[in-house]
Amino acid sequence: MSRISNKIVLITGGASGIGKIMGRKCMEEGASELVIWDINQKGLDEVALEFGNKGYKVHTYKVDVSSLESIQAAAAKVALEVGTIDILFNNAGIVVGKHFEDHSYDDIEKTVRINVLGVMHIARAFVAGMIKKGAGHIVNISSASAFTPNPRMSVYAGSKWAVLGWSESLRLELEQINERQKTDLHVTTVMPGYIDTGMFSGASAPLLTPLLQPEEISSEIIKAVKTNEILVQEPFMVKLVPFLRGVLPARVYDFLAGNIFNVYSSMSKFTGRNEIAQKGNSKDLGSATQEQEIPAIK
Repeated sequence: MSRISNKIVLITGGASGIGKIMGRKCMEEGASELVIWDINQKGLDEVALEFGNKGYKVHTYKVDVSSLESIQAAAAKVALEVGTIDILFNNAGIVVGKHFEDHSYDDIEKTVRINVLGVMHIARAFVAGMIKKGAGHIVNISSASAFTPNPRMSVYAGSKWAVLGWSESLRLELEQINERQKTDLHVTTVMPGYIDTGMFSGASAPLLTPLLQPEEISSEIIKAVKTNEILVQEPFMVKLVPFLRGVLPARVYDFLAGNIFNVYSSMSKFTGRNEIAQKGNSKDLGSATQEQEIPAIK
């Protein structure tokens, strides 16, 4: 069991969306200090004021998670000004909802830098401190799209498949350290479907896969941290996707996903929030924005 009380928590993309909600819930659980990283300075100022008025001890940093230099500089400041991070929520990410041929090279580059390299670099910045301390928990927000292909989501899905494979491999490495050194290190990977935050505006939820409400999925993630769950897959149908893809021929799965459950048409009317890329490091921003790690199909 991972205690949140009296722990130092860092959340990327924490100025809005589920990142902000998870931050609030961690403080309600008794976290001693909350560190928020986001690229949106206005959002950081607002959440610092809101949480500060509630008596929470909050540290905010403007960080561009697509930049290794920005990550390293912010991590060094956190180590100096706050201390060793106990729980890390790798929540910043972006989604670009286009056919692959319509992606610009910049779309592809930014998606990979933020969704893949960003989460790896951030974890790398803090995992050594956790290992030295002998305890720590890393939460990586992947997506239901890490389990299934989806038109108009190729680059995003590819980035989330990468996060899933890396996150699970990191978990095994830390569990091996636990066995050797009797430490208490954990990794939880979250794979949500579409979350009703506005980031996936225009997208339609597949059959039997309702939109997730931000408060509810945030509560599920916090619960998963407390119970050291390995995978969080919501809503329920997301849990069945790996099984269906494993036992069904590809064309049969494609027929079910495309014609019965309407997964493959779910992004056909996607608009997002249409913010300009790099405007906000918060998950529910729009089609090309740094945001909290988005749920895709989530």
